[in-house]
Amino acid sequence: MARKQRVYRVIFHNQGQVVELYARQVSQGSLFGFVEVEDLIFGGRSQVVVDPSEESLRAEFGETKRLFVPLHAIVRMEEVEREGTPRMRAAPEGTGVVRAFPVPIVKPPGGPAR
Repeated sequence: MARKQRVYRVIFHNQGQVVELYARQVSQGSLFGFVEVEDLIFGGRSQVVVDPSEESLRAEFGETKRLFVPLHAIVRMEEVEREGTPRMRAAPEGTGVVRAFPVPIVKPPGGPAR
């Protein structure tokens, strides 16, 4: 019996937009403060109806091998049963572009001289 591959929905802020992508691998990035999103999933190109939102995402992220999303830009990550349609929409009012940078989780060694 073949093992079913996991599918993740990742929703994040990107340049005033809320982006929803589907991927097969999501992990803590090798870059501190970033989440790695790999193996992005887009709908089949043989569809008769073309979604302009999905096509713009495919144009922007279609050739991407690995996407590094800043931790503070993530809205939600979840494992889902099957992939859906990737989409991009305007961020709701009141969610400005400027965000607080995450504070360090680990304090650097040493400290201020006393």
